[in-house]
Amino acid sequence: MSHIAVVGAGYVGMTTAACLADLGNEVCVIDIDQEKIRLLRRHRLHFYEPGLQEVMERNARAGRLQFTTSYGDAIPGAEIAFIAVATPEGEGGEANLNYVEQAAATIAGNLTGPIIVVNKSTVPIGTGDVVSQVIQRHNTYFPVEVVSNPEFLREGSALRDFMEPDRVVIGAHNREAAEQVAKLYEPLNASILIYNIYTAEMVKYASNAFLATRISFINEIARICERVDADAKLVGEGMGLDRRIGSQFLEAGIGYGGSCFPKDVKALAAIAEQYEYHPELLNAVMDINRDQRRLAVEKLRECLGTLRDQIVGLFGLSFKPNTDDMREAPSLEIARELLKRGATVRAYDPAAIEKAKTLLPGVEYRRNAYAVARGADAVVLVTEWNEFRHLDLAKLKRVMRRPVLVDGRNIYDPGQMRGLGFVYRGIGRN
Repeated sequence: MSHIAVVGAGYVGMTTAACLADLGNEVCVIDIDQEKIRLLRRHRLHFYEPGLQEVMERNARAGRLQFTTSYGDAIPGAEIAFIAVATPEGEGGEANLNYVEQAAATIAGNLTGPIIVVNKSTVPIGTGDVVSQVIQRHNTYFPVEVVSNPEFLREGSALRDFMEPDRVVIGAHNREAAEQVAKLYEPLNASILIYNIYTAEMVKYASNAFLATRISFINEIARICERVDADAKLVGEGMGLDRRIGSQFLEAGIGYGGSCFPKDVKALAAIAEQYEYHPELLNAVMDINRDQRRLAVEKLRECLGTLRDQIVGLFGLSFKPNTDDMREAPSLEIARELLKRGATVRAYDPAAIEKAKTLLPGVEYRRNAYAVARGADAVVLVTEWNEFRHLDLAKLKRVMRRPVLVDGRNIYDPGQMRGLGFVYRGIGRN
């Protein structure tokens, strides 16, 4: 059993803390947001992630998981401190490290003994050295080692990703410190890779950039498919059966979103520019992703003739299913563009409506998909929640004023939709 502090009660911090506590460690979560800590002390999460509420509550009730706004309560006596704070996008696309540096300085100011500080946040290559320098400026008494341990959690499946990881990546200048962090993951029986700290930091960025590249690649293929009368969904299927390629992230659609891919691709491109390398591929990945969101609006315009005074429904708001995360969600750009062009926009999402209300105040929110579609001129499938796969499509058509459906995730069969009388537009499907 280890005594662990986790700085940051966000998505990564809470998943890390709850899972480490579930493995038998004593964990204290620190966050300066008093409202978050108040909710957590009442055993309530402030975001949606399947299964996490139950794991958090179970370990909190068992006394293995505690919450505080005070570093002075959590850092003394801790053997390992994870930094899991936000690294928002800076003006030039680079990662803003202000929160990371503040956390490092405050950890250093509250030390009563040696500690290992672990960067869990997604940070640029070289951040481990920056954190070491910050700690050295604020601590002259106790030895501190800095380790990189990037996270690979997918929203909607974070618990499984933590407990059944493809690999655990750890980087450090000090091998002994890396091995001490590795012991936390031994119960998972996972492949643990120990590298130098710069390589570990790069693995995270390179992984996300590659996945984003696959998405933009299949979306570019989809644009070509529409011109040559090929089906992008079947093209992706045929490609994916090649063992050299694999099937994941080859679904054409309206692009990626969330807290990782958009920010991390921009940050990696900014790092390349910093070192005087022009990242042509990364720039193209971002350009294609931006264009895909505009494509959904253009398909609507082609079907309706004009968007002014039209009622358009959005099925889904979160950037992906099984989360309420609205960060960089395609729905934001689509809704704003529709409103800008004079449309009335309605929307429904199983989890993200409350968060969406603050970001999209001009949208009308409904209690279910049929309420969104009632009297609408068109509907856009934005987020592929399972409940949208199982709609009564005949009923959906009956309640709409004009049966136009733009399938931004290609979850419906074009032939079936047209057979039911829909004016159907998929992505890369004719």
